[in-house]
Amino acid sequence: MTIRVLSVVGTRPNFVKMAPLAQALTRDTSFEHVLVHTGQHYDFQMSSVFFEELELPTPDVYLGVGSGSHTMQTARVLSGLEPVLDARRPDVVLVPGDVNSTLAAALAAHQSGFPVGHVEAGLRSFDRTMPEEINRIVTDQLSDLLFIHSPEARDHLIAERRPAEGIHAVGNTMIDTLVQLRSAFSQRAAAAAFGLDPRRYVLVTLHRPALVDGPELEAALEALVTLADELPVMFPIHPRTRARIAALPSAPSHPELRLIEPLGYLDFLSLLETAAAVLTDSGGVQEESTYLGVPCFTLRENTERPVTIHQGTNQLLGLNPRRITEIPDLLSQARTPAAPPAGWDGQATSRILAVLRDSFGG
Repeated sequence: MTIRVLSVVGTRPNFVKMAPLAQALTRDTSFEHVLVHTGQHYDFQMSSVFFEELELPTPDVYLGVGSGSHTMQTARVLSGLEPVLDARRPDVVLVPGDVNSTLAAALAAHQSGFPVGHVEAGLRSFDRTMPEEINRIVTDQLSDLLFIHSPEARDHLIAERRPAEGIHAVGNTMIDTLVQLRSAFSQRAAAAAFGLDPRRYVLVTLHRPALVDGPELEAALEALVTLADELPVMFPIHPRTRARIAALPSAPSHPELRLIEPLGYLDFLSLLETAAAVLTDSGGVQEESTYLGVPCFTLRENTERPVTIHQGTNQLLGLNPRRITEIPDLLSQARTPAAPPAGWDGQATSRILAVLRDSFGG
């Protein structure tokens, strides 16, 4: 019996998490796979280039929801996905991560009576001012299959009264993608292309509203200028962050602080692999750097990925941009990174497929 799976993606992190699953579901004749792209990320550097580099199948359905408030994006996905579900009648709807598309797809599927599988379930920052935290919590409450990649996720789900039999420790599909692409991004030698010496620069990615929508952004840029006195700084700028920088009275200036356009995934990973450190407020970068053994400094008060802290590869700086200037000293004290967490081995996809066969194979 063919198992009908409908997967919903909408943003750059979704693409990375779902690429190996989408490829495997498309190849395996025991599954009939439909890929829906909501269009939450829609410009080339944030969407199309990722489909190309990750070798994601061409979406079967494109909703084109575009930008807007959290409420507007969620409403557009809900209204756009409902007729797709009615026409396709999937056995299960897979939703990855914690973005607006994730919540909306889970809600649409649940209301239409289709089982939901949440890839990357159970993550918690315990900070409900973050929209992603609300998306995670609600999606997990609506999901029938909860695919987790770290032990604390099970504890969170059990504490929220989710049934233990629905929780499946499968590993991290983002790491599946990284393992699959390791040779390709290593060969790109992005550091050399930018004239950088390996292990002698800091890679930066900052985009969260708590940082870039207020006075902390200017403080962060000033601290990056100071950091650039010690180590070159590569800062691929998210479109959201670039717009905020353009609105500042003056732009930061330092010959070793390079504010560049967003990178494709392969170039970004190539720079990450050979960096001395990465400074981020992203969730996925905390995981990628942990697997690659690159010290990560997270400019947030909390993280929904505490396993990266326990592994010794990630350190919270708090929402305190002035601490950016401490990175050279902190690097000198960093211990040798541990091995990747259990299940971060490139085999998460095969474990998820096994659960789907057991659950819907008849």
